[in-house]
Amino acid sequence: MFDLQGYGPSILDGARLTVAVALVSLAIAMVLGLVTALAKLSGMRAAVIAATVYTTIIRGVPDLVLMLLIFFGGQVLVNDLAPMVGYDEYVDINPFIAGCLTIGFIFGAYMGETFRGAILAVPVGLLEAGAAYGMSRGQVLIRILIPQMMRHALPGFGNNWLVLMKTTALVSVIGLEDMVRKAGLAAGATREPFPFYFAVGVLFLAFTTVSVLALRWAEKHYSAGVRQI
Repeated sequence: MFDLQGYGPSILDGARLTVAVALVSLAIAMVLGLVTALAKLSGMRAAVIAATVYTTIIRGVPDLVLMLLIFFGGQVLVNDLAPMVGYDEYVDINPFIAGCLTIGFIFGAYMGETFRGAILAVPVGLLEAGAAYGMSRGQVLIRILIPQMMRHALPGFGNNWLVLMKTTALVSVIGLEDMVRKAGLAAGATREPFPFYFAVGVLFLAFTTVSVLALRWAEKHYSAGVRQI
């Protein structure tokens, strides 16, 4: 059913790699996003400035340009620094690692703004109550702030995740064998691009549909007991 002149299994294999890139990038983006949000709300001047510069640059430069800059620029930087630690051979950065780090770095800025808004939506009294019960700042963060902010963060988080998943198509330009690159190779070999790119579009649509259903479940879960107006 998905043979595509014998290229179907190859594209499906690329689809698995696409999902892996998306999930690893999401994990990186969530960590960076939370750190960025906390830095902006910390009140520490240096942290606020650093987080603001980070989000401003990332949101102002196209994703493709950032992908190329970080991949090629990072490779140059690593090879310039390697001799300083006694390593004289050429270092070839793994495209999977480079792609995940780049996409995670990009969407960490967007997640930061999403999480910052969600944190501000949590009543301060809840945090003060946790501190009054003797919880440490870390316990207040894990037990009160993060669970409470999730309900407010999910709509923006869902949008970022869907865009992130589609952004994984950019890793094909740095040589990673994802389904977009596999489709491009098949299209070049057969000179019939439409069936292969149409199949890739259907797969992306399937991934986003499953994601939307999962996000709806998560919104219901975190909104349990909340009165809807």
